[in-house]
Amino acid sequence: MRLPRIRRANHTENPAAGADTPPDGRRRRRIDLPRAGRHGRRRWLPSWKLVSGLFLLSGGALAGLIVAIYLNVEFPDEHDSARRQATVYYWADGSRMVSVGDMNRQDVTLAQVPASLRNAVIAAENADFYSDSGVSVTGIARAAVNIVKGEETQGGSTITQQYVKNTYLSQDQTVSRKVKELFLSLKVSNRKPKSEILQGYLNTSWFGRDSYGVQAASYAYYGVPARDLNPGQGALLATLLKGADSYDPALSPANHKRAEDRWSWILDRQVETGLMSAGERAKYTSFPEPKPPVKPTSQAGQIGYLIDIANKYIKTRTGITDKDLAGGGYRVHTTFEKAKVRALAKAVEKVRAERLDPKKRAADRHVQVGAASVRPKDGAIVAVYGGSDAIEHFSNNADTSGVPAGSAFKPFVYAAALEHANARGQQAAGRGKPGQAVPTAAAVEPTTFMDLTQPLVDSDNTPFVQTGKTIGLKTVKKLAVASGLREESMAKLEPTFSIGTSTPSAVRLASAYTTFLNNGRATEPYSVTRMERDGAAVDGFEKPEARRAMEPKVAALVGTALQQVGWSALEPPKDRKIYYPVMAGKTGPNDRMKSAWFIGTTKELSTSVTMFRTKPDVPHLLPMNGVGGPGSERGSAFPPLIWAEYQRTAVPPPPVTDGTVSQGLGTVS
Repeated sequence: MRLPRIRRANHTENPAAGADTPPDGRRRRRIDLPRAGRHGRRRWLPSWKLVSGLFLLSGGALAGLIVAIYLNVEFPDEHDSARRQATVYYWADGSRMVSVGDMNRQDVTLAQVPASLRNAVIAAENADFYSDSGVSVTGIARAAVNIVKGEETQGGSTITQQYVKNTYLSQDQTVSRKVKELFLSLKVSNRKPKSEILQGYLNTSWFGRDSYGVQAASYAYYGVPARDLNPGQGALLATLLKGADSYDPALSPANHKRAEDRWSWILDRQVETGLMSAGERAKYTSFPEPKPPVKPTSQAGQIGYLIDIANKYIKTRTGITDKDLAGGGYRVHTTFEKAKVRALAKAVEKVRAERLDPKKRAADRHVQVGAASVRPKDGAIVAVYGGSDAIEHFSNNADTSGVPAGSAFKPFVYAAALEHANARGQQAAGRGKPGQAVPTAAAVEPTTFMDLTQPLVDSDNTPFVQTGKTIGLKTVKKLAVASGLREESMAKLEPTFSIGTSTPSAVRLASAYTTFLNNGRATEPYSVTRMERDGAAVDGFEKPEARRAMEPKVAALVGTALQQVGWSALEPPKDRKIYYPVMAGKTGPNDRMKSAWFIGTTKELSTSVTMFRTKPDVPHLLPMNGVGGPGSERGSAFPPLIWAEYQRTAVPPPPVTDGTVSQGLGTVS
């Protein structure tokens, strides 16, 4: 007897289910997550097939996106220097001061650039230039991250990328501009030979001193065409590509040190990369000093110094660089008053002509004058005298840090001593009866220190040296910096620190003295009120806010002493019977510094004047002995004369009246 056949269950026999249907009749999922047949955490761990599939899909999409962007990025027009806008500077009254806009660029062929200079640039900027694809993806990524974080974005770009930025794009530091730079650089690298890219880069790069391109830079730094540069000079130009603001050796001692270090590294780097032999490198051990900078004739007289001060202020308040300013298109509104600038220059020239005779006296040669005038109520710099002519004398005497202040520094020692006495009095009061309120520093009469008024008037050094030793030189330095003198201009904390070995600028001393007039509040000096580009305001030019530097009573006491200094320093005017209400600091016959100072501060203006002697080939200041002949007190007699002459012109004195004037230094008969 045959048994009936037993049919096995087979899910494929269900035509509605399909081949992928499991025994329970449910359709198999394309993405098995959470994973079937797994338990616990393993249900949520994707399979290697899923991971690899997603990776391939994402990679393909990204590759497609890159190809699409590459194909759709078009070459913009090359920058047209003829369409470049100037940067215009305006006086405080809104009238135009000067327009800076002529592009200093002279294109040359690659054959006109020495191989040593080309090698120096490649070694320093992009050692694998001839073999790379034109881009540095890691450099782009690092720059993008830094942009998002608000940090420095320079560095990491290839020569091709820099050429693209110089030739086709703006200097804006944005992620979108960086992305566009990446794809344009790829296209340029595919379409142009390396020699053409290098030539374009050398002709469009910024080297400082208003120079675009290696030919203009060669003339600006060495006065010769690029083809005549030796390997040492070429390495200096390659150094400047890192940033002329920081590496032009003529701008500051710090710049010189940075430039010399990088110059040496670039020469060594050429040996390391096989672009120079060790024997050739050994020939260049002396730093090739460039010639002094030269300003265009439009910046003659005081204009170049005014622009320097405005540009320094712009760079401290914004991220704008000298290169950006040279690119043009800005409108800069300054605090400088045309009439006061001219009056200050005329005052200096008048006193020099009347009192100095370089042909007759050797001591009258190489004499320099610097001066600055600040508005006490808000810190605006209204005038400076930086030297005889900005296109002949490059260094700005009004803003230089290298001339010792001498006795003009002593008011800050006096103020520090009074502040110290106040603090001691407050501490003593605080050790009184339990529960007794501690008085404020201003409420304590600062009489516990010796009166330094007469030593200040007489330029007597000994009491100030002793005072600095007693209260601590760090205390003096702290108050001087709080009043507005720069930390970097402070001298070493040695006993002579209290008698003025520090080297603040004329601008900073004029500003710091306003603290004694403004009840102990100091205001940062400023020179730009607003700045615009393409009709839009540039941020960062709000007026600086005043800050407390010393107690009002201390400022008043030192101010009273400074009035006596002014009374003793100023000669009675021949044409008027009245002095200005002035607080003054000065150097005197007891100073052994190689400089002479006078700072006169009224409610309208605080003006500092300095005189010193310097020679280009001598690193230190020359002696002031004999300047102006006998009786000049090492030249200390002249800054007060310049101040008085300027003050009479810039600020008319109070009207002459019968009898005495209640405010001010007094009258003379």
